[in-house]
Amino acid sequence: MAETRLSFKEMCARFDVTPRTLRYYEYIELLAPEREGRARFYGPREIARMKLILRGRRFGFSLEEIRQWLLIYGKKGERPQLEAWLQLADRQLAALERQRQDLDAAIADLQALRETAVHEMERL
Repeated sequence: MAETRLSFKEMCARFDVTPRTLRYYEYIELLAPEREGRARFYGPREIARMKLILRGRRFGFSLEEIRQWLLIYGKKGERPQLEAWLQLADRQLAALERQRQDLDAAIADLQALRETAVHEMERL
């Protein structure tokens, strides 16, 4: 089976990112595509890294946190990378839980205000 390689345009389409985003990820060294002249090609490693980057962003991690986490694997190996991941995940889970509590409180307040408005309209 041939090794999967995506062109710059294919990479943008596959991950639904803008060319500017993809170039920025390269600039901050999250991705390092192969270059053939002016063309860029993304192999399995870069495709996997892009999946991790987008997943990390969805979870609320900063690009710098993601970059540092990806660097650990190359410098120290899998176990230290997993240890770092667990620390990041625990911290982010706590932050997301706080956000959920804040959202729940905001929703409850808004529902109460809406009910007040409904009662006020019935009174008028």
